[in-house]
Amino acid sequence: MKFKLVFCVLIALAIPPAIFAESAQNENASGLRGATILIIRHAEDADVGRGLSPVGAARARDYAIYFKNFTIGGRPLKLDYIFATRDSRNSDRPRLTVEPTDQELGLTIDDRFKSNQFMGLVDEIKSRPHGANILISWHHGKSPQLLRALGADPRGLLPNGKWPDDAFSWLIQLRYDENGHLFESKRIQLQAP
Repeated sequence: MKFKLVFCVLIALAIPPAIFAESAQNENASGLRGATILIIRHAEDADVGRGLSPVGAARARDYAIYFKNFTIGGRPLKLDYIFATRDSRNSDRPRLTVEPTDQELGLTIDDRFKSNQFMGLVDEIKSRPHGANILISWHHGKSPQLLRALGADPRGLLPNGKWPDDAFSWLIQLRYDENGHLFESKRIQLQAP
């Protein structure tokens, strides 16, 4: 009888931590549940300065139309949030790349995070309401770390796990299921401006 009582007490003590652990895991991934995250690198650099070249500016304008009409499986995808790397002393390009999209869609760019603060960005995304559709414009050198932090394998999406210096027309699409688990990751080749 004592054995049964001890056994029942042990089971009772073990259940709450398991429930809380699952609850905490779901809470930590709440912003990823049902989310779609689209990642681009900034458009082409100007020869001098922190801005975009004429080709880069044209690409940024083209993105506004592209993302306004973006579909997945024939269904329109309406963006809820736009994130860009914070302006630095060397580059305003990530923000400039998505400004036309921001203006076209009536959204506000969240550019609080520096290029190396990708974990802060991921934490922010996870804190957002679930099912959000998010566009991120980032520096290509930190994109592999950002992909890893979002649960994707950069080696499966980028050559040798790195975003090439001359690749400006790629879009990485990440989709998460109702539990916040990544179920689709792919690279899309966009048309050049």
